[in-house]
Amino acid sequence: MTVAALEDVEVDYDRGRALGPVTLGVRESEIVALVGPSGCGKSTALRLLAGLEGPTRGVVWRTPGRGETAVVFQAPTLAPWLTARANAALPLELSGVPAAEARRRASEALARVGLAEAEEARPVQLSGGMAMRVSLARALTTEPKLLLLDEPFAALDEITRRALADDVHKLWQGLQPAIVFVTHNVEEAVYMASRVLVMSASPGRLAGEVTVEGPLPRPKGFRTAPGFRKTVETVSRALAEGMAA
Repeated sequence: MTVAALEDVEVDYDRGRALGPVTLGVRESEIVALVGPSGCGKSTALRLLAGLEGPTRGVVWRTPGRGETAVVFQAPTLAPWLTARANAALPLELSGVPAAEARRRASEALARVGLAEAEEARPVQLSGGMAMRVSLARALTTEPKLLLLDEPFAALDEITRRALADDVHKLWQGLQPAIVFVTHNVEEAVYMASRVLVMSASPGRLAGEVTVEGPLPRPKGFRTAPGFRKTVETVSRALAEGMAA
């Protein structure tokens, strides 16, 4: 079942065409990576899927219902005056969930991302990786059907990025939301997703689609397997061709 789709979508800004035409769909419980050069409209496509902006032309469709979609941005965007648990509980409280229930579910979400011992910490006391885990926990408290991740690891070091990639897979294994993961890192896209959509240079259009074979979550040593390296090269070629088109 499709949970979100863009149909012949175009987005124009004052500076000109930013995206499109683009048609893509996201199926229930699948992980899709959207990869492309800087400025190609990846984040614009994500905002369309999130309902944060509308298209100039075309149709955006997504599963209706409050709390069905959650977004994690590149910056954790945590409220600095709130604890980790209060930050994670915020979407539930804003939607009318009683405070005690919201706190309970926030505690469960923080435990799932390995932060059970940091519930009372303020954002200033958290490392970059911990802050991003709080942001992930906050997104998961509503148990969304569609989770949108906009380059969430871009500001982190490589070791933390890899650890968080595995964390996202573990979280997906439990709740199984559909995930759209935006990145400009080809290896990260292939590791994270079962399907990689390659975008051309601005105005962004789909330049290719690559299926990634292998189980999710990824087994140990997946990054060094021949199949992984081959798929990375396939995506890289599609990206180069899209940038040259």
